[in-house]
Amino acid sequence: MARIYAGILGPVAFLIALARGFPWGEDARSTLCTAWCALWCFAAAGYVAGWIAERTVEQSVHDRIRRELATQQQTETPAGSPPSS
Repeated sequence: MARIYAGILGPVAFLIALARGFPWGEDARSTLCTAWCALWCFAAAGYVAGWIAERTVEQSVHDRIRRELATQQQTETPAGSPPSS
């Protein structure tokens, strides 16, 4: 998920920086430098956001599975009776 976010946010920032620079009459070198910096900054930010999102989803699924297994185990073993061998 992190690579996907980085792969989307970086190029979008690059295109927005290009779209902002050329119509305003800025020189090509300055516009491309700004766009290149925007690409790397937003790709890094997208990577971090995607990594956080991935970890959050994984942790949520892990916790839910653990809760469901515990609930299933409690319903299968009646309270007060020893577990069968």
